Amino acid sequence: MVLFPILQFPDDENGQLLAEIAAAGIDLSKMHQVDFYILFEQQSDAEKFAKEVVADTLVQHAELEKCQDTGVWEVITQVQMVPEHTLLGQAEQYIESIANNFNGYGDGWGLMDAEEA
Repeated sequence: MVLFPILQFPDDENGQLLAEIAAAGIDLSKMHQVDFYILFEQQSDAEKFAKEVVADTLVQHAELEKCQDTGVWEVITQVQMVPEHTLLGQAEQYIESIANNFNGYGDGWGLMDAEEA
């Protein structure tokens, strides 16, 4: 029988999401594509942010989409990283600080499944 160590996560939104991902069997000690979702009311602000954020070495790709239900513009910023709690929080704050310059705001993050990447 193979026993896996029980991972402990802080009691906050990121910790809860990481615990759910780990419980689903995803190895959080490996590199993954983490998508950070940034929302904008104006398309021009979203486009400016997307151009600015991909110039940063942290972000590998940014994709602009319009939500059909709300009409809000979403930029999905993709970062290759080990999804460790502290690093996730720092990356999220950093990307949101850039978004704030373009009237954008963070809407969380998600982990691309290894088979989908």
